[in-house]
Amino acid sequence: MKLKLKMAVAAAAIGMTTLAFSQVTFYENENFRGRTFASSKQVNNFERSGFSNRASSVIVTNGRWQVCDDIRFNGRCVVLREGVYDSLKGMGMNDRISSARPVRDNRNYDNAMPEPTVVPVYEYRRRPDERVFNAPITAVRAVMGPPTERCWLEQERGVNASGDRNVGGAVIGAVLGGILGHQVGGGAGKDLATAGGAVAGGVIGSNMGRNTGAVPDRQVRRCETTASTTPAYWDVDYNFRGTAHSVQMTKQPGTTISVNNKGEPRD
Repeated sequence: MKLKLKMAVAAAAIGMTTLAFSQVTFYENENFRGRTFASSKQVNNFERSGFSNRASSVIVTNGRWQVCDDIRFNGRCVVLREGVYDSLKGMGMNDRISSARPVRDNRNYDNAMPEPTVVPVYEYRRRPDERVFNAPITAVRAVMGPPTERCWLEQERGVNASGDRNVGGAVIGAVLGGILGHQVGGGAGKDLATAGGAVAGGVIGSNMGRNTGAVPDRQVRRCETTASTTPAYWDVDYNFRGTAHSVQMTKQPGTTISVNNKGEPRD
């Protein structure tokens, strides 16, 4: 009996230890940006922390957490496993969380358990209670995206091609025509027939092998390449406490950049 009691106490202690190390961080904006609110214990009402209906992304560092859209774990709830959730829109909890509490891993819940986002944690996210400073930006270079290619089809009209005259055929035709004409009539008539046969044979021979058909219309593909005018990212140089730093940013910076006490960018 005492052994069973000790085992029960030990199991309860393990469960309480798991809950004690559970931690969750809520972010005001998607992709772990904006103001943060972190907790390692249950929060019955986010209103007291000024974070009610504000969370848009979450990182569960340890354990599992039940989050609800009403105070004291009422209303619609979901259970979040350890991992990162870059957006709460897909689970219908964006700007709606009002209470949260750690839950034991070995307990079954009727609440939905959405899958964590399969992406690394945002590198420049601000950590809970991390102090940030404004470092002056010294240089900004916009790096343009790749050029774009635009292609289209043009209708090219066909032409009536008469082709080149066959010179060799004209000579042979003239000779044959002259021979045939020479065999017709006599005297002056024979001379005229010879000349006429030569002319007619030359005309016929020159047209031999000549293409007199029409070329049909056809579609021709044409393309042009245009340089991009949209930056893909910005190379940014800044100075913090006398040390030069560089970073790539996906949005155009202002005159300063937020950094931690090590000079690392923070969003």
